[in-house]
Amino acid sequence: MNETSAKRVIKKYPNRRLYDTNESKYVTLSDVRKLVLEETPFCVIDKKTGEDITRSILLQIIIEQEEGGEPMFSTDALQQMIGFYANSARSLAGDFLRTSVHQFYDQQKRLQEQVTSAMQLNPVSSLFADAAKRNMELWQKMQESFIKSGGFYNAKETKPEEE
Repeated sequence: MNETSAKRVIKKYPNRRLYDTNESKYVTLSDVRKLVLEETPFCVIDKKTGEDITRSILLQIIIEQEEGGEPMFSTDALQQMIGFYANSARSLAGDFLRTSVHQFYDQQKRLQEQVTSAMQLNPVSSLFADAAKRNMELWQKMQESFIKSGGFYNAKETKPEEE
């Protein structure tokens, strides 16, 4: 079975327009972003070359997100990430970032599920308050650990206090 056959196919035409073959309509980067948020499997294919350009489209979406509102990545973090491309740790850095983002995403989903579940049982329960506090402490420790392990601290920045 072809990898793209199970995914929604979006074609990018030479005029830079994106065409959703499933919906039979032109879409924008915002529409593709919604597919990501809805966890809809998709790929973007260059109509002229047949090349899978999904990564390129996802990077464009990230750029749009970074330019509007409060950015996720600091200048220092972006510079450090670019530096990874120039040294022998490139593969290690990529593996670390993939694993970290995956763990971050999984933890966020679990936390959301726990909050939803607790709210359905009893929204004012002290049990909920205790669980939420423990989850937030765990979450903060995990984030600090990822940041420290990834070397994303600039010498000018203050490191979180160790417990």
